[in-house]
Amino acid sequence: MTKLVATPGQTIGPFYGFALPFERGEQLVPVGSPGSVRLHGTVYDGNGDPIPDCLLEIWQAAADGTVPDAHGSLIRDGYTFTGFGRTAVDNVGGFSFTTVEPGPRPDGGARFISVVVFARGLLNKLHTRVYLPEDVADADAVAADALLSSLPENERGTLIATREDDGALRWDLRLQGEGETVFLTYPER
Repeated sequence: MTKLVATPGQTIGPFYGFALPFERGEQLVPVGSPGSVRLHGTVYDGNGDPIPDCLLEIWQAAADGTVPDAHGSLIRDGYTFTGFGRTAVDNVGGFSFTTVEPGPRPDGGARFISVVVFARGLLNKLHTRVYLPEDVADADAVAADALLSSLPENERGTLIATREDDGALRWDLRLQGEGETVFLTYPER
């Protein structure tokens, strides 16, 4: 009989703070850059308590709508936009990324940032999206987005950021329970 060994995707953390964060991983663009925006929020568990040991990744299009293909995602040089960011939450579940708003989609759908969640108790990562509030107010953009148009309004709301007075985007994730964030599956992967 062959003994199987757990791989990182099957091992429950918390080991994220040790192995995965990298210097300025939360800064897709330098703070204060022209066109920069702050995406921030809190990650909550099923009881509504903040999760202090979680790691988030974001993947997104550039401000002009193109999908970046630059190398060096883990090296921040202050000039190259790779569309990738990674950060651990703080001790009260808070996270913050400095990025740009993704540009228009070729299909006219609502603009979004892809989010990957690694957290305690998860045997595998979770995939979701955060949408810009202005796009979700546009019925044509919602209709052109296969995910948004397939969701009832209350579930759709879990994917929409709130625009704050300073222009920042606030978006909280709920891993279970009331107001649970909609998560995606990719059966082909």
